[in-house]
Amino acid sequence: MVNLREIKGRINSTKSTMQITKAMQMVSSSKLRRAEQNAKAYVPYMEKIQDVVGAIASGTKDSGHPMLTSRPVKKTAYLVITSDRGLAGAYNSSILRQIVRTANERHKSKDEYVILAVGRVARDFFVKRDYNVISSVVALPDQPTFADIKEIARKAVGMFTDGTYDELYMYYNHFVSAIASEVTEKKVLPLTDLAPTSSKAAYEFEPSGEAILEVLLPQYAESLIYGALLDGKASEHASRMTAMKNATDNASDLISDLSLQYNRARQAAITQEITEIVGGAAALE
Repeated sequence: MVNLREIKGRINSTKSTMQITKAMQMVSSSKLRRAEQNAKAYVPYMEKIQDVVGAIASGTKDSGHPMLTSRPVKKTAYLVITSDRGLAGAYNSSILRQIVRTANERHKSKDEYVILAVGRVARDFFVKRDYNVISSVVALPDQPTFADIKEIARKAVGMFTDGTYDELYMYYNHFVSAIASEVTEKKVLPLTDLAPTSSKAAYEFEPSGEAILEVLLPQYAESLIYGALLDGKASEHASRMTAMKNATDNASDLISDLSLQYNRARQAAITQEITEIVGGAAALE
C-alpha cells in the first residue's frame, strides 16, 4: 500500500519549492524591466557614435589606424558573455555550445585562439577544459555600468592594437522578447564594416581626423562590448524568468498529481478499514 505520510511529505516539499521558484520568477521579472530599459536607452548612443565614427573614417582616407586595418590572422580572440549563476534555462549552454562548435570549425587547435570570459559560467567552463583564457571578469551586478567592464573592454582593445591577436569576435545572447533570445556573433575588431554616414555635410576636423579617430575608435569598440553586455543581461533575466515560470508550473502539476494520488490512497485505506470493521462485526454474530 502507498505510504500516505510519504506522499504528504512530497506534496509539502513541492509546495515549498514552488514558493521559491515563484519568488525567483517575480524577482527576475522586475530585473528584466529595468535591464530592458537600460538596453533600449543605450541604442541612441550606439547609433550616434557609429554615425560619427563612420563619418570621420570615410572622410579620413588612408588613416592607417590599426583598428581599421585587416591583417593576416594568426590568432583570434573570442569574448564570451554569460551569467554568473545558473537556473536560467538554456541561456548559458546555448552560447557555450555555439562558441565551441564555431571554434572547432574554424581552428585546427586551441593554440590558434584565446578566450576572454565575461561571467563565472564561461570562465569556469573554459578553464575546466583547458582553453586559453587570457582575461575574465565575474560577479557583475544585475544592472552593470560601464565601469564594471571597463578593464576587460580596454584590455581587449589594447591587446588587439598590440598584436596579441588579429581579430576579435563577441558572443552573447541577443534579447528579442521576454520569451525569445538568439545567440549572436559580432565582429568587434578590426572595424572594417563601419557604415558610412548618411549625411552629405562636409566636416572639418580639429586638430585632425587621425587624431580624433585615435580617441574615438577605442571608445567605439568598448561601447560595442558594453552594449552587448546590456543586451545579454536583459536576455539573462528573461531566460531566468521563463525558466522559473516553467518550474513553478511543473511544480503545480506535480502537486495536483500527488494530491490525486494521496486522495486515492486515502480512500482505499478508509475502504479497507470499513471492510475490516464490517468483517469483524459479522464474525461476532
